[in-house]
Amino acid sequence: MTWASLSDFFAMGGYGFYVWGSFLMFFICLIGEIILILNRKRTLLKQLSLIYKAARKEQDNETKA
Repeated sequence: MTWASLSDFFAMGGYGFYVWGSFLMFFICLIGEIILILNRKRTLLKQLSLIYKAARKEQDNETKA
C-alpha cells in the first residue's frame, strides 16, 4: 500500500480513525497495566514490611521473656 502524502497515511484509506484509535487504546491499556502492577508491588512490599516488623517484634518479646 502506498500513500501520496502524510495525510493519506494517517487517513489509512478511510480506516484511520479505527486504526489509530486502536493503537491509542492499546497504549492506554498498556500504561494502565504498568501503573497497576507498580501499585500492587508497592502495596505488597508495604504489607511484607509490616509482617516482618510484627514478626521481629514478636521474636524480641519472646527472647525477653
